Amino acid sequence: MEEFNSSLVTFNISSTPDHPSTASWVPIRLDPVVVLSICFLLGVPGNIAVIILKPNWQHLSSLSQSLMLNLAISDLICLLPLPLWIYTLLYSWTLGLVACKLLTYLMYCSLYSSLLSVTLLSVQRYLQVVHLQNIFDRVGKMRLLVLLWLVPVILSIPALVIRQVIKEQHGTDCHFQYSSQSQQVAVMLTETLTGFVAISVVAFSYIGLHRKVNQAAFFNNPQTTRLVTSIIVTFFVLWMPYHITNVLGVAAISLKNERFLKFCMDSWYTVSALVLVISCLNPLLYAFASKDMCTMCGEREH
Repeated sequence: MEEFNSSLVTFNISSTPDHPSTASWVPIRLDPVVVLSICFLLGVPGNIAVIILKPNWQHLSSLSQSLMLNLAISDLICLLPLPLWIYTLLYSWTLGLVACKLLTYLMYCSLYSSLLSVTLLSVQRYLQVVHLQNIFDRVGKMRLLVLLWLVPVILSIPALVIRQVIKEQHGTDCHFQYSSQSQQVAVMLTETLTGFVAISVVAFSYIGLHRKVNQAAFFNNPQTTRLVTSIIVTFFVLWMPYHITNVLGVAAISLKNERFLKFCMDSWYTVSALVLVISCLNPLLYAFASKDMCTMCGEREH
């Protein structure tokens, strides 16, 4: 991966035992560091509170409770290693290749699990309200939860293969190193296709659910509109920049435009940090707003 310029701020820091560095000039990716710090400080306590308190969950079905608990656990697993990544952005990677691969793999697993949890929640509520069906309950809650982690485990395998510890001018980094441009395109397209499908399903489900409940006078109120809108807009705004950057990267590789590809790589740290913002917003969107959501969806079955 190339040296990053547009998103870097350089500070003159001398090497010390507490702050290892291979050069006196240490580049600092300031924007992602700030975003990741905020995500950790807000998201970790928020998701821990959801796991312990289970706010307003007594009105939800057993499956909805399990999905939201899985969502909180996935987000927490994703956020807990953030101090290590922040340290890496500020200084360099010092934990070796195995830790680099495993921590990256764990983060991808938790992100995919969170994404699928949100998608299944939206589909479940859509089927329950619009079509009056509880298909997921027939599958079996445990089977569904196993599948919810099995799919991310498979989708995250590329992270184990292409994540490497790379020595650069400013130090050592843990990031992706592709063996070929074809491999890079394949990984980007897989991530983007998965993301676009999930975003489309969530948007379709909540828009259809909102139209259905608004047909009844009891549900036609601004609270449900704000809740559904916030879920869709937040999901779209925080995930789309990452996938758009992947698409632009694929286009740059296809056109063999090095300057365009460098712009995409320069943007990667920032858009990746934005994806993690949703992990600290999920408690507000799903857990603490679950009372309004279960009223809207009519969930009373356990």
